[in-house]
Amino acid sequence: MTKLSVNINKIATLRNARGGNVPDLLKVAADIQKFGGQGITIHPRPDERHIRYQDARDLKAIVYTEYNIEGNPQHNFIDLVLECKPTQVTLVPDAIGAITSSAGWDTIKNQSYLTEVIQEFQRNGIRTSIFVDPVLDIIEGAKKTGTDRIELYTEAFAHQYDLGNKNGIDPYVKAAELANELELGINAGHDLSLDNIQFFKQNIPGLLEVSIGHALIAEALYLGLDNVVNMYLNKLK
Repeated sequence: MTKLSVNINKIATLRNARGGNVPDLLKVAADIQKFGGQGITIHPRPDERHIRYQDARDLKAIVYTEYNIEGNPQHNFIDLVLECKPTQVTLVPDAIGAITSSAGWDTIKNQSYLTEVIQEFQRNGIRTSIFVDPVLDIIEGAKKTGTDRIELYTEAFAHQYDLGNKNGIDPYVKAAELANELELGINAGHDLSLDNIQFFKQNIPGLLEVSIGHALIAEALYLGLDNVVNMYLNKLK
């Protein structure tokens, strides 16, 4: 079964919109795990417009499943991850001020930098993952950095699936097959939803984990958080 890690950035966005502590981010994280979620993901950004750095610290005591911190490995982010020591760090090449992630790493041009960062995290017992597009040269480049896993950036798949083009899965299948050959673990995320997650899971060999936030929280507005978490778990079996 592929693990479900729930990204709770949108919960923090809602809290911050009003000030105060409603909804309570820590309680939501605890409840998601109680409902069956197998991990909690956060993606703090430098302006702390949703997840705050203190949230990352506070969640350390709450998350007893898998704790995944995503972000661009700039100095403050690296310090935060080394302080919190999550289960996994996912390296994402976000530009400052980006609304959401829009591209994976060029693991060839950034190989030296990524290798250095990854080694530092691994020395501290933190599993590493690199956010990448489903491009074979990029997957090979990821292997050379020494990363434990890759996270496939799935926006292009989700867009094609919405258009009715199921062949949009093909680059991801090829990328996963190569990753398996190279003994890289495979995660995936971005625009995965109840509509497309089962098809993606069924076609990607060796898919270990998906990180889902925006769609899951939006779906929970209608269906309830407990119900939606378990709907995902059923589709990921």
